[in-house]
Amino acid sequence: MRIALRLAPLAALLAVPATGQDFASGSDIAARVEAMGKAMKPGQGFAWEPVVRDGERVAALEYWKAPGRPAVHPDQAEYAIVIAGEGTLRTGQRMDNGRETQPGLIEGDRIVDAVDRPLKPGDVLLIPAGVPHWFGITSDRLVLLGTKIPAK
Repeated sequence: MRIALRLAPLAALLAVPATGQDFASGSDIAARVEAMGKAMKPGQGFAWEPVVRDGERVAALEYWKAPGRPAVHPDQAEYAIVIAGEGTLRTGQRMDNGRETQPGLIEGDRIVDAVDRPLKPGDVLLIPAGVPHWFGITSDRLVLLGTKIPAK
């Protein structure tokens, strides 16, 4: 299963047709990333901010300063591009002690038989629906621009 590859252009993900904000320039993204970092409070490990949207479809920035819990989105694939910082993507077939923490999100304690992949700016990843995953942070931050894709 191929999950990560390299790709620099963001235009394809940023050009979402239609009813909401449907474009963000590279300078818009850079300014938002900087603002998100400054706005985070001491001890805050994660921030999320929508960038472009078309109704319920959203491409958003995920700003990680600390790792979260292993997660699974049962009905959504996750597509993302690393914008800044460095980290690790851990994936596997099974997660220990998974429990639904909000609709569409199951979080657990650890991923069993995991594979780790290093992440750096320009990397592209696609995590299929139902695949346990976790992001580790190996620099001061890991910033992703991503969207969820319904599996059906």
